[in-house]
Order: sequence, then structure tokens, then C-alpha cells
Amino acid sequence: MGKIIELDTTDGQHLSAYLAEPSGPSKGGIVVVQEIFGVNAHIRIVADRYAQAGYTAIAPAVFDSAEKGVELGYDQAGMQKGLDLVSKIGFDKALASVQAAAKAVAGAGKVGVVGYCWGGSIAYLSAIRLNLPAVSYYGGRNVQLVDEKATAPLLFHYGLKDAHITEADREAVRAANPTAEFYVYDADHGFNCDARGSFDAPSAKLAMERSLAFFARHLG
Repeated sequence: MGKIIELDTTDGQHLSAYLAEPSGPSKGGIVVVQEIFGVNAHIRIVADRYAQAGYTAIAPAVFDSAEKGVELGYDQAGMQKGLDLVSKIGFDKALASVQAAAKAVAGAGKVGVVGYCWGGSIAYLSAIRLNLPAVSYYGGRNVQLVDEKATAPLLFHYGLKDAHITEADREAVRAANPTAEFYVYDADHGFNCDARGSFDAPSAKLAMERSLAFFARHLG
């Protein structure tokens, strides 16, 4: 369904992005922000699913400014390399990638962001600094952002069994965003990804339904 396009950011990055378009009129644009594993097969599938739901979805290759074409597996080696790349990229470059992707799909209508894991925190940051409605799935760095105020609607998905995110951190994010939608599932970190052992189909299905309802309200 999708194709690869090229993007230029305002801070001088040149990166690729996976673009998936709906078969009919678009309901809006959705920027899909990767986990620490790059724009791999799973992230492309996520973008395809949003396109099937009627949105123009785009997944920028956020790691491209450090290394081109990164697609990592969900093993220890993939995780370590992904974490190394995250430390090189940082929040600012990632946010510039989201901004460029949002601009690329602006013709589709209002634009929102959905992100997973590290991308979940980039999605949260997009609601703070880019004024884009955002859905954050189990963002491990969300707690680092609670001192900044979001200017756009937010929806948070967390797993109750997530060993990467403490209950205290989760509740700090909830307290900092009293008007946000906030859901906790009986699931582990990465429960949306069917390529991971932590995949939980009922939680993933319910979270997607809630995410689509959120975007229907805020993108129109």
C-alpha cells in the first residue's frame, strides 16, 4: 500500500519516510513515530492500518540523520543498537522529523501523531511543542516532559505489567495532563506489536479503537 518518499527538515536533515495513503478521500494526516527499532516492517504495517482506516499516514525514518535505512529486530542486539541511536538523535532532531512529516501530509487535512515506545514520548512532545493532537503508546521518556504543558489533545496508552515504566512515572504523567485521555491495560510494554513476545491482541485492538475514535474527534 505504501511508498518511500524523501523529506527535508528545517534543521538540515534529509530523511526518508514511509507514506501510506487511503483508497478514498483522506480524513486527515497521521504521523507514525517509530519505536527504537526504526521504520521496520511493523511500523509500516501500523501506517498501512491507519491508511486502511482512511488517513494519510507517514512514518519518518527518524534515525536517518545518524544512520540510513535502520530496521532492527526485537532482540537484545537490536535493542542495544536502537538505544545507541536514540542517544545520538535526541528529542530535537526527532521532533524536526515529525514536523517535516506533518508538513508533507498537511494537504490531507488536520494532522495528528501516534508514537510507540520512544516514539510515544516523541508523540507527547509533538502535542507540547508542535500543537499536534497525539496518541502516546507506553512512552518510557514521558515522565521527562511533565514540566512542559501540552497545547493539543492527548491520549495515553500504558501497560500495567510494563517493567520499563513505573507506576509513579505513569501517575506523574497523568497528573500533569488532567484533561488527557488515559488508559492502562493488563499488558506488558510493546503490547501493540505483534512481532514481539509481549503482544497482547485484546489490548492492541481496544487501544486502536480508542486511538481511531480520538483522531476522529480531533482531526475530523
